[in-house]
Amino acid sequence: MAAPSSNLNCEDFAEFQELLKMMRTIDDRIVHELNTTVPTASFVGKVDASETCKGLHQSLSEAHESRERIIKSCIAQTSNVVKSLQEERKKSLEDIALLKRLRKEQTKLKLMQSELNVEEVVNDRSWKVFNERCRAHYRPPKSQ
Repeated sequence: MAAPSSNLNCEDFAEFQELLKMMRTIDDRIVHELNTTVPTASFVGKVDASETCKGLHQSLSEAHESRERIIKSCIAQTSNVVKSLQEERKKSLEDIALLKRLRKEQTKLKLMQSELNVEEVVNDRSWKVFNERCRAHYRPPKSQ
C-alpha cells in the first residue's frame, strides 16, 4: 500500500505516526492473511499457494519500501529544519522561542529516526512469518 506523497506531512509527528500505522496494516494482519490464504497440507490441492505467496511477497516488499521511503524523507526534511534553526540560533543566542523551537524539532527528528528501528522490527517479524508459511510454496528472488 503506497501512501500518496502529496499527503505526506512531516511537520505533525502524530500525523506521521498515524500514516505509518495505517501503512503497517499489512504487517499487522500477516498471520491472518497467511492462515486464510495459504492452505494447510490437507487443503493443498484447492488453492494455488505459490501464486498466493508470490502476491503476498510483492505486497510486503512494496509496503516496506514505501514506508522506508516516507520515513527517510521525513528525516531528511526535519534534519534540514534543524540545521536551519541551528544556523539562526548562532546568530541570536538570546532568542528563547527559537531555542524552544529548535529543541522541539530535534526531539521530533530523534523520534522519526527511532521509527527506522521500529520499521526494522516490524519487517523482520513479517518476513519471519511469511517464510515459515510460504517457504514450501514460493522462493522469492535473491534481491530481498
